[in-house]
Amino acid sequence: MTRDKLKNGRLVAVFLIGLVLFNYPLLSLFNMDRLFLGVPLFYVYMFAAWLAVIVLTAWITRGRS
Repeated sequence: MTRDKLKNGRLVAVFLIGLVLFNYPLLSLFNMDRLFLGVPLFYVYMFAAWLAVIVLTAWITRGRS
């Protein structure tokens, strides 16, 4: 398998993980009246999941020196 195909496959996997993270069943688990360090738990989850998808994408697409 070539390096480009492997990278494309990993990016598709990150996309699918993002779909699962931002889909209804998981979002409903965090949509409650609880606070984490003064911030609603739903917002903490949304930003943490968003950050995880961005970090995974950056890690996969970074260039090799």
